[in-house]
Amino acid sequence: MSKSLKRVRAALEAAGTEVDIREVGQARTAAEAAASVGCEIDQIAKSIIFRGETSGAALLFLTAGGNRVDDAKAAELAGEPLGKADAALIRAQTGFAIGGVAPVGHLSPIRAWLDPRLLDFTEIWAAAGTPRHVFRLKSADLAPMTGAEAADFTA
Repeated sequence: MSKSLKRVRAALEAAGTEVDIREVGQARTAAEAAASVGCEIDQIAKSIIFRGETSGAALLFLTAGGNRVDDAKAAELAGEPLGKADAALIRAQTGFAIGGVAPVGHLSPIRAWLDPRLLDFTEIWAAAGTPRHVFRLKSADLAPMTGAEAADFTA
């Protein structure tokens, strides 16, 4: 088991959440991940990372699988212009590789927001620290586990 997957498992256990991690193969899109676990595309919580242009920090936007982040709305929430986060920043601040960024188990605390669409479902799925694994959780547990604020930042 990879270090990243172990960190996610430990974060879930620490939160008292049932651990249901599944290998999905190389699911490169939210649609592929949804098909692999048998859920709707919007039940996939995508972890979108931006770099704060002023702070240099990684910022996390947890988005329903079928939605896209509106850069202007996201920047307004963050209170600073946003840029593309490169692989090095993502790895350094979250401990995850692109494609496997989980909403929990980060190396460093991260400011986060969540798409209210995710709260329309009882259960959702998110990357579990690798591009090949996802985990199931109750949508109501996402904000408490991540410290994310529900906000409108989608296009």
